[in-house]
Amino acid sequence: MHLSRRNLLASTALAAAPAAPRHHEHLRTGFERLADDGYALLDGQKVGVVTNPTGITRATEHIVDVMHQDSRVRLTAVFGPEHGFRGTAQAGGSEDRYDDPATGLPVYDTYLKSGRPLADVFTASGVDTVVFDIQDVGARFYTYIWTLYDCMEAAQLAGKRFVVLDRPNPVTGREAQGPVLHKEFATFVGRQPVAQAHGMTVAELARLFNGEFLTTPVPLETVRMTGWRRSAFYDASGLPWVPPSPNMPTADTALVYSGTCMVEGTNLSEGRGTTRPFELLGAEGLDGRWAAAANGLGLPGVRFREAYFTPTFSKFQGRTVGGVQIHVTDRAAYDPVRTGVALLVTARKVWSGFAWRPDNWIDKLTGSARVRTMIDAGAGTDEVTGAWQEELAAFRRVRKGYLLYT
Repeated sequence: MHLSRRNLLASTALAAAPAAPRHHEHLRTGFERLADDGYALLDGQKVGVVTNPTGITRATEHIVDVMHQDSRVRLTAVFGPEHGFRGTAQAGGSEDRYDDPATGLPVYDTYLKSGRPLADVFTASGVDTVVFDIQDVGARFYTYIWTLYDCMEAAQLAGKRFVVLDRPNPVTGREAQGPVLHKEFATFVGRQPVAQAHGMTVAELARLFNGEFLTTPVPLETVRMTGWRRSAFYDASGLPWVPPSPNMPTADTALVYSGTCMVEGTNLSEGRGTTRPFELLGAEGLDGRWAAAANGLGLPGVRFREAYFTPTFSKFQGRTVGGVQIHVTDRAAYDPVRTGVALLVTARKVWSGFAWRPDNWIDKLTGSARVRTMIDAGAGTDEVTGAWQEELAAFRRVRKGYLLYT
């Protein structure tokens, strides 16, 4: 992996945080700090917010509603990503241009827009500053971080300021894990060479994007959290969980997602259409042999239970399938990406019907053809995960320069 190292051009909007206290009630999100400061960072600006249902306060009020009612900030537009600003759309969908009934604000659709077309949306909105506040889940192929990237690039083209309000990485920011995307496999589920489980917050990613990947950096300011430590899982934050997308119902889903989303690249069900997407996995013809094979690997921090379920939509809709339910027993020891690879390896061994999606979607998810071709060649979990260690180490070195928290 070749990453050009440039000067760190992102600035932090507020003073450096003191050492984080142990109690979650002291955690303050980027929005909370912005509001505590009387929105001084946005003074005199026409503001547009890129957000979705996760952009809420501790009291579960949406930040758009809060800002709209506050005379200290001039909020004039909202920009909705995949699933929409108010979250009415399923995967692969968005909300068209409309006026928000609650506030009367114009809502613009950003989904699948980038470059000049997205810059034109920002220009048409008339805003001076674009603010980003969306809860991420820590995986490279979760599209909101690439909405962030596309909006940063478009804001630069449109001559706008860009402000990122930080929120916790729900699965911790301890370390990056998994393969790093190869540029020839770039799509909306991975624009740039980032590890599959990046271990960063959105503000840290914005700094990385600005310093490493954007041809011309955007005028960027980040409002960091106080009271967050890299080792903290989401339940330590004291913040309410709002599903960032319809198939991310709980923080437990996020814990496994960076590994089990790889099942999307196969003919197995990834549990969409159940109450436990990405934790329930299976297919017709599978039974307890898969759980037995996976448990036999002795993977740290996880057990696999033989499970049967009937998806209400997506793969195997209305049909009973067999497979596994993932039970994480030790979050600190659990490696989601390694676990995901192990599940692919064992599924292929115990089920003769195993197949990759014809479009090789697994290559887009993992960032290269390597996982698919190595598993097809009979490689085991250790061999597959060992193949990306050099590029992962290179990404970790670059990532280190953009981190905001200890």
